[in-house]
Amino acid sequence: MSKTYMAKPGEIERKWYILDATDKPLGRLAAEAARILRGKHRPQFTPHVDTGDHVIVINAGKVILTGNKLKKKKYIRHSGYPGGLKVMGYDQLLATRPELAVEKAITGMLPHNRLGARMAKKLKVYRGEEHPHQAQKPEVWSM
Repeated sequence: MSKTYMAKPGEIERKWYILDATDKPLGRLAAEAARILRGKHRPQFTPHVDTGDHVIVINAGKVILTGNKLKKKKYIRHSGYPGGLKVMGYDQLLATRPELAVEKAITGMLPHNRLGARMAKKLKVYRGEEHPHQAQKPEVWSM
């Protein structure tokens, strides 16, 4: 009987991929980025090991929301103090901080534990075309 292969943390070679968010729906972009960060695109995927690659999302300011989500979807946070609830519409959030909108969508699709936190550290989101990761020789990921 053959044994199931389990990847070890030391034997994983990580690559860098660029995802262009121009005119892509936010959810579909986030799902693809989370898949790469988690490592599900690799044949040696192991659920309890971080087998994923690094992801650079460029043009986050050009991401789109379909339907009425631009008006109806809300970004909610709380300061921790009484009366500290802050509510912002996604139309305003995408106008002021599109990197946060993309980052929240992607990290929300990762595991909500220490493993997911390590995966989220491999995510870099930029509003425009420029990014400081040329030395890592990132490859363009086609969606």
